[in-house]
Amino acid sequence: MPNQTDIQFPIDHPTAAGHFPGNPIIPGAVLLDTALTAIAAAEGAVPGPLRLRSAKFLHPVRPGDRMQVEWQAASAGGIAFTGSVAGRPVMTGALMAGPFMAGSVTR
Repeated sequence: MPNQTDIQFPIDHPTAAGHFPGNPIIPGAVLLDTALTAIAAAEGAVPGPLRLRSAKFLHPVRPGDRMQVEWQAASAGGIAFTGSVAGRPVMTGALMAGPFMAGSVTR
């Protein structure tokens, strides 16, 4: 059974002003950072360097949306995660070799 948490993006989220005027969305990098930070907090870990195996953004997330993030253990010690808004998938992704291991990023 996956773990889950909800993330509420404020209607006046600062990234929405320039992304995009008249049609605001929360940028993918913000979705990803917010989701990974929430997963770390829920797991009682401190987010650190990690390897992102994949990330796909399937549908825009708008200011005011509540995104539900679910995650579970994946192969080789990684984590697979998804984000959805009102039941509609908005992103998927996977982390390699454990989600919050210092030194896991290749330099």
